[in-house]
Amino acid sequence: MKKTNVLGILCLGFSLVGFAQQKADSTKVEQLDEVVISDSRFELKRENSGKTVIKISAEELERNQGRTVAQIINSKSGITINGSQSNAGQNLSTFFRGGQNRQVLVLIDGIAVSDPSQIENNYDLQLLSLDQIASIEILKGASSALYGNRASTAIINITLKKASKDRLKATFATYLATNNSQDDSRIDVADFTNNVGFNGTLGKFNYLASFSSQNTDGLSASKTPGSDVKNESDRFSKIAGNIKLGYKFSTAFDVVFFGNFDEYDTEFDDGFSFVDQNNSSSNKQYRLGFGSNFKYEKGSVHLNAAVNNIDREFEFEFFTGSISEGKSYVLDVFNKYKFNDQLYTIVGLNYVDNEIDTFTVPFGATEFEPAITSEIATDNILDPYVNVTYLSDFGLNVNAGLRLNNHSEYGSNLVYNINPSYVFKFNDAKSLKIISSYSTSYITPSLFQLFSPDYGNVNLQPQEDITIEAGLVFNFGKKLSLSTVYFNRDQENVIEFVTLDFTTFEAEYQNDSNEFKVNGIEVELNYKPIKGLDFDANYTFTERKDGVIFRAPKHKANVSLGYAIGKVTYASLHYQYNGARTSTAFNADFTENLILDSYSLVNFNMNHSIIKNRLKVYGSISNIFNEDYQELFGFSTLGRNYRLGLKIDF
Repeated sequence: MKKTNVLGILCLGFSLVGFAQQKADSTKVEQLDEVVISDSRFELKRENSGKTVIKISAEELERNQGRTVAQIINSKSGITINGSQSNAGQNLSTFFRGGQNRQVLVLIDGIAVSDPSQIENNYDLQLLSLDQIASIEILKGASSALYGNRASTAIINITLKKASKDRLKATFATYLATNNSQDDSRIDVADFTNNVGFNGTLGKFNYLASFSSQNTDGLSASKTPGSDVKNESDRFSKIAGNIKLGYKFSTAFDVVFFGNFDEYDTEFDDGFSFVDQNNSSSNKQYRLGFGSNFKYEKGSVHLNAAVNNIDREFEFEFFTGSISEGKSYVLDVFNKYKFNDQLYTIVGLNYVDNEIDTFTVPFGATEFEPAITSEIATDNILDPYVNVTYLSDFGLNVNAGLRLNNHSEYGSNLVYNINPSYVFKFNDAKSLKIISSYSTSYITPSLFQLFSPDYGNVNLQPQEDITIEAGLVFNFGKKLSLSTVYFNRDQENVIEFVTLDFTTFEAEYQNDSNEFKVNGIEVELNYKPIKGLDFDANYTFTERKDGVIFRAPKHKANVSLGYAIGKVTYASLHYQYNGARTSTAFNADFTENLILDSYSLVNFNMNHSIIKNRLKVYGSISNIFNEDYQELFGFSTLGRNYRLGLKIDF
């Protein structure tokens, strides 16, 4: 790939005008006036969006208090998060439309987060606490043109809570739960979670602070296949803190500073033989950042900067321990400009610097003994980008973008996106929308894949994905909406771990010359037959015709029925079906494929407001029928469990 004069492109790009945030009315109840942001970075009505965007509102998060972020996201179409129904410390694997961890980008308040110390550079959703989050948008499909690296199969755009306009508001919540496998039926508290926070606004200054803790025990990480022996439980503990300070200098200019601290410690067993072992790991995240927004007549300039530091330590009962520290520095500057009510543009520059420091500690060594190996590796990315959104007055909407990716190791490549849609309005409430898109994306090789002394390959090229989408979205007033989307992904230069010699076990990461093609269909239904009654259903079919998608089902479905009893009580019943999945197991021939059976889960949630929304109680029963299933081969899963919570707002 040829190098390109980045400075020249930037000068040309920033000589263009970008554009301002359109103020859409998000307070109306009509579905067509619901606002989505992720697909264009503008607050546009959902009817003007040509992509599949799932909005998890503050109300939905409130109704699911006590659950994890991964469990809530796992209930949406096209998504499978393996490990979300296992022991609390289980590693999470995220599969969107048959993709892998490396193909999902997580944003927190618009800033990309990652863990350079991970082999796939993916972000661990276990580091996030639900009490910190205001809303989540899930943008499915390739979006590298607007968001860059890893935005290949989906973006999880998480918005943290903001300060109240009151001088002082405070919240306290506590949740008690069981933590049983299918073999236990104990009614004892094994999962204990507390959240406390306060926030407010004093003149031009606003503030927010929150803290949470979780302690979980009672469930073993592993479950030896074919054995009735019960392994001892593996503990999980977590603490999280969030601080946000803002100042509004004027209606045109504001700044915000934030800091997050998240840490969890977990015990785990041997993942190869599934033998009970006293292994443990500690994962710590520190995030510091700054954001500013400046508005002018027709536009606005935005700056987001953050440093994310993640420390991961592993201690093994019979093997060598390891410590890794991953750092990422992110700077995103962009200008938004509104030419008129139909034409919007964004011109921006994104810079990312990744660093990893990994060393291995000898078995039985003290902290004063030298490490066996120590490796420091870095890379950086500099991407200029431009995005244009056109909204016609006759139904045609077009979103298009272009990004020049410049990587310190492999050079430059260009990605782009074209996303036209057309809306047929039958009246003010009923409409049919045709959506389509053609998008390219890239996934950079991780620092481990590039520079590992044992398996690294500095000649790796980025993985490139091409995604085609087409679909229909029907809206029948406030009560009913139905959408169906076909997707086709073609992956090239897939980065694979290749064994070169089975005698010496010599191996390295290489770009696979074979194409990896995945296609599928997603169907979503939202129905409100009467006031207070919500019915939601989704189905996903995902298939790779030229191979196998490991650990992700071909068929998956979710059905949810919720009912508001008056204004103070809400109850919901949720059903999830996961089809059979292909997994791997280690044996004398190193690995073999096996099929994990399909399974179904039924969950019940209820919350009740006692004192004018200031005192709420929560209750839930998960896996009501105590389904015995395998989410990951050789690992435990959650049986029937009970949760009770209390939340007080001051």
